[in-house]
Amino acid sequence: MLKRKDLIGLYDLSAEEITEILDVAENMKKLLRQGIKKLPHLQGKTATILFYENSTRTRTSFELACKYMGATCINISASTSSVKKGETLIDTGETLDAMKNDFIVMRHSMGGAPKLLAEHVRASVINGGDGMNEHPTQALLDMCTMRERFGRIKGLKVAILGDIAHSRVAKSDLFGLKKLGAEVTMYAPETLIPKGIDRMGAKICKSREEAVEGADVVMGLRIQLERQQAGNFPSLDEYAHFYGVNREIFSRAKPTAIVMHPGPVNRGVELTGSIIDDNASLILDQVLSGVAVRMAVLFLITQYRNQQM
Repeated sequence: MLKRKDLIGLYDLSAEEITEILDVAENMKKLLRQGIKKLPHLQGKTATILFYENSTRTRTSFELACKYMGATCINISASTSSVKKGETLIDTGETLDAMKNDFIVMRHSMGGAPKLLAEHVRASVINGGDGMNEHPTQALLDMCTMRERFGRIKGLKVAILGDIAHSRVAKSDLFGLKKLGAEVTMYAPETLIPKGIDRMGAKICKSREEAVEGADVVMGLRIQLERQQAGNFPSLDEYAHFYGVNREIFSRAKPTAIVMHPGPVNRGVELTGSIIDDNASLILDQVLSGVAVRMAVLFLITQYRNQQM
């Protein structure tokens, strides 16, 4: 049983809690594949999706997860809300609380914002990505996809390449994968490797070849073009040539290896088009896993809240 009213990050979750979420998500995914998209588990509940940053996949999959399980779902964009009039995050949360809201799914540019909100509201807060800190449901859907393909997480070698410094996905993946017994290798330009991430359990490699050699999973991370102004690498063409995953690099992984990416993909930069479109690519399957994982999180938090009544 999930032992908390909020999901802020995987750093604080136990291996048992992560495994339970994956178990429930596996069942949810089976139902979705059967075309079952109307469940009663959140009947009478209300969820507000409060995003202070742009999103397509995360926002849409949370909204579908709520609706598939019977909840009323409301979308709020910070650009069109009272935030523009100067309302604080806590004021917004307390307003939603006063409306008897049950869930607040939040994405924010500042690390720690979901934790701050969770401390001031009765509603359950689910982190949809906070700054460069964590993106827990993305990591959970990544693990859900891996576990479905390999039947396990323990013992897998997962190679993560890309903009690790700015990636909340990489950090959540690292926390979750290590807790479930996977090996995580990372490779990126030195300017895109955050200091101290090796102390969190990642093996920092000296080349793409070393990172990918014998890997079960090769995961590309989006180069955040909005940060290219910082001059972290000379050009996108040079990044693709020296750091991207192409057919030659992918051939060093195991024959049964899969390709993953949290999206959106800069085609031809992090991954070549032929790799993205290969049968080994599970990028679109990750999208379905995302809906299933978010359904599982909402369901398990509801169970926990019901027990506390």
